[in-house]
Amino acid sequence: MLEISDNKVSVDTDRYGSFKEIELTHAHKLFRNWAAVVLVIVAVTMFLPWTQNVRAKGFVTTLTPDQRPQNIHSVIAGQIDKWYVMEGQMVKKGDTIVKLTEVKTEYFDPLLIPRTQGLVTTKQSAVVTYNQKAAALDRQIVQFRGELSAKKDQLFNKIEQTKLKAEANRNKQIAAEKDYINETVQLGRMEEMFREGITPLSTLENKRIKLQQAQAKQVEAQNDYQQTIQELQNLKFQLSGIENEYQGKIAKAESDRLSTVSDRLGAEGDVFKLSNQLANYEARSRFYYIVAPQDCYIAQAAKMGIGETVKEGDVIVSIVPSLLDLAVEIFIKPIDLPLFKLDREVRFIFDGWPAFVFSGWPNASVGTYSGIVAAIDNVANEKGLFRVLVSPHPDKHPWPQPLRPGGGAQSFALFENVPVWYEIWRQLNGFPPEYYSEPVETSGLKIPKIKIGK
Repeated sequence: MLEISDNKVSVDTDRYGSFKEIELTHAHKLFRNWAAVVLVIVAVTMFLPWTQNVRAKGFVTTLTPDQRPQNIHSVIAGQIDKWYVMEGQMVKKGDTIVKLTEVKTEYFDPLLIPRTQGLVTTKQSAVVTYNQKAAALDRQIVQFRGELSAKKDQLFNKIEQTKLKAEANRNKQIAAEKDYINETVQLGRMEEMFREGITPLSTLENKRIKLQQAQAKQVEAQNDYQQTIQELQNLKFQLSGIENEYQGKIAKAESDRLSTVSDRLGAEGDVFKLSNQLANYEARSRFYYIVAPQDCYIAQAAKMGIGETVKEGDVIVSIVPSLLDLAVEIFIKPIDLPLFKLDREVRFIFDGWPAFVFSGWPNASVGTYSGIVAAIDNVANEKGLFRVLVSPHPDKHPWPQPLRPGGGAQSFALFENVPVWYEIWRQLNGFPPEYYSEPVETSGLKIPKIKIGK
């Protein structure tokens, strides 16, 4: 084996120039010192506070839908007759933008509305006439019923009188029959007495004459009684006939009344139909003039030429409201959605406004603008992103006045302050901000239940 001595050899480096060639220069020492300083700075920076943020792209819009750029459509088909505005012009609510003329033949009549109004008036008069006729028939029915009641009362009285007369004639008949029987008995006795020679022939003849007279009275009384019975029967038949007659008159009057009511209902239906047509014509006449729905600027005319024809629902012109409550809509990933809450602060860089951004140190950034979360959509769009609507921060620097809907914006949603090393570690692992949270005491707390659906 190789044996190595413990004796040390001392070399004088000043005697040999080669040692001077390999010795560190001043530049090498400076680099070493700088490297040490950089390492120290990096180490210190790792423990500096860093504001977590989520970046997202967005666009300038408005808080309410009625303040966003919109199109004005033509409600009716027509032909452009005259323009009253120019593109870029400011108009007030109700100002006329364009006038249309009619293109459908059924609306060409210039007196269409007055004539339709005349038809409505005529039908209304017909309704009044039918009402009067129905009222007259009601009065006639009441009159018929009154006459029927009076006739029945009159016949009832006659029937009662006839009954009394019949009873009297019956008594007369009975009395006449008794007289006839008595005269018959007396004649028999007279004949017996005549045969015995007690009574003369003249007395017998007188008795026979009285018997014939009693027989005649009996027949007369019987005839009077039968005649009274017949009169009573005739009065009953007359009562039934009068009731049938007036019931027929009443039924005919009621039928005429129902027919009149049916005609009145038909006329009222025509009135409603014509009134609806008249209202449609009046409304259509107002659609000939397209007016500004609010104070706005005329952005761009979709139909430009005089005489150009438009259809129902065609876009006539685009407008931009003059009063805008600006906001920014940004689109975030589902992984970041739970971190966004209402009133959370968001910083923006607007296209066209220069800025120096330090995303982790928002207070050191220059040219950024603050906003707060105003609304969060509950449903993702077709790209799987959720829309967040951010309004200007009321306590921070106002947004630039020349901002217009449709401009681009870069957003930085600000979250918790963490060390730089933690943020680097989070980014490398792909964790969302605020990935770790402190445990929450659940003792004494009521955990709400989540209901699916209603």
